[in-house]
Amino acid sequence: MTTDSFTKAKAMNFPRQVLAGHDVVKEIGQMSKDFELDGPVLLVTGSTTGNLAAKLVADVLSEHEYEVHTLIVGEASRDNLVKVEETTKEINGSLLIGVGGGSKIDLAKLASCNLRMPFLSVPTSASHDGIASPRASIKDGGNSLSLNASVPLGVVADTSLIVKAPYRLLASGCADVISNTAAVLDWELASRLRGEFFSSSAANLAKYAAESIIENAAAIKPNLEDSVWVAIRPIIISGISMAVASSSRPTSGSEHMFSHVLDKATPGKALHGEQCGVGSIMMMYLHGGDWERIREALRQIGAPTNAEELGISPEQIIDALVHAHEIRKDRYTILGDRGLTSDAAERLAKITKVI
Repeated sequence: MTTDSFTKAKAMNFPRQVLAGHDVVKEIGQMSKDFELDGPVLLVTGSTTGNLAAKLVADVLSEHEYEVHTLIVGEASRDNLVKVEETTKEINGSLLIGVGGGSKIDLAKLASCNLRMPFLSVPTSASHDGIASPRASIKDGGNSLSLNASVPLGVVADTSLIVKAPYRLLASGCADVISNTAAVLDWELASRLRGEFFSSSAANLAKYAAESIIENAAAIKPNLEDSVWVAIRPIIISGISMAVASSSRPTSGSEHMFSHVLDKATPGKALHGEQCGVGSIMMMYLHGGDWERIREALRQIGAPTNAEELGISPEQIIDALVHAHEIRKDRYTILGDRGLTSDAAERLAKITKVI
């Protein structure tokens, strides 16, 4: 009996080392040496918390005889990405390190991908699950693009640094991970109805990360380094689930599409994770799941659960629900191909107490 040749193949890239905990930033020099990295280093950072942390990183690397350069940039935009890449070339850099919030890490991981150069992730806040993921968001004109990027060679998540960031950022990161619950259900639905590729390994990682946050929601509070310790591992694991799937599918579904519409309609009003958390309450209801459990976990953490707490009007919430299905035509979700009517969207938002 003859059989067809087996031809499946897939590449998965993961961080080689993840350091998380108190004062672990002091280990970044030894981590770099262990990876046998040499040559000039460019630190990509911001002007506030990230810059203070960048000085600490620079001092540690200098002690390990690295030539260190620091570039202070703003948002993750196409112009700033060009600036990072040009500066890296000017110094003949061989290693990029993103030190700061999500935008600085996104710039470092995109430049790393484009320049085919290793990068390390040193988050000073944890507002979403991009710390270790192979995806990056960048603003291009009036649009926000989600692009493939490099997975960090190493992650250094120092809880003593992250706890100094505004607590709202950590709560947003937790909300982003909690929203995996709806995203995985969307992915399972697309697999059943459309035959879309589904990775149970990636889905289980994403669900595990979400459950870890939900189960420990009452322990996540402001100004406690222990709370960062509880949250940071699931946030990192959530990002790694994307590396397993080779896409953002396990962590991004209808709730993210809802958030992307709000980004365009109400830029700067709420954080990405906050919007995804509120979106997941409503999408979980559509899936017939325990939306009240999601809502309660967000409430305990101190993340928004309704339009008022997001600073967004009920009309804008309804409009975002109506148009969310238009964001990614290639990604099937509980919203289907036609989305929700205005009446259905209003009813959904009211039932779930979002408006």
